Amino acid sequence: MTRVALKSAREIEAMRRAGALVAETFRVLEPHVRPGVTLAELDRIAEEHIRRNGAVPAYLGYGPKNNPFPATICASVNEVICHGIPGPRELREGDIIGVDIGVLLDGYYGDACYTYTVGKVSPGVQDLVDTTRDSLMAGLDAVRPGGRLGDIGYAIQSLAEGRGYSVVQEYTGHGIGKRLHEEPTVYHHGVRYTGLKLQPGMVFTVEPMINLGVPDTRLLPDGWTVITADKKPSAQFEHTVVVTPKGHEILTL
Repeated sequence: MTRVALKSAREIEAMRRAGALVAETFRVLEPHVRPGVTLAELDRIAEEHIRRNGAVPAYLGYGPKNNPFPATICASVNEVICHGIPGPRELREGDIIGVDIGVLLDGYYGDACYTYTVGKVSPGVQDLVDTTRDSLMAGLDAVRPGGRLGDIGYAIQSLAEGRGYSVVQEYTGHGIGKRLHEEPTVYHHGVRYTGLKLQPGMVFTVEPMINLGVPDTRLLPDGWTVITADKKPSAQFEHTVVVTPKGHEILTL
């Protein structure tokens, strides 16, 4: 049986502060997301802002000892679904980039992802981005006491597939608190009225990855970067959310 730690009011307030710093970092990055900027430059800007505010990047050095993640942000461009490693690649007009940011502030984690459009993108890609954002919000709308984890996945899958897109199934949301990844696992596909019952004090991420083409994925040799099997674009949005007595609160708005 899955054991999920319920967070106290004090812990939720700490996570609220961590989430606010994540959201602020996205706002700091936004004017720099433009053609000609390198992914490494975005990474530097994010790291400086996070450290200046008394936090540390959650992803830098995360993972296995023989292959830790080498950067502050995950920077996933076009066909990259998640965990893209920032480097010398320059953004180009028409790209999309999913930026995933995690911070550790005063012992608690905040985690979110936002997909930026670079200049003007094609109508099809814009619709993918809009649908992915809508899918996240549909999933979050299902977060309430007495609801089930399966309700979240069902809401996301129904919306995305209803618009002709596919949902990545191998990569999930997760509980979060004093550790970056805790129970429960939050799937972005599912069946209503199934799965763990939601209770006030549960904190987890919802982070659907939606593909323009097939849902299949491929892991690159670097051991981190995940791309679409058909090389078509993918988008992702993520928030950290807490279940409240009356519904939910997004901690990374």
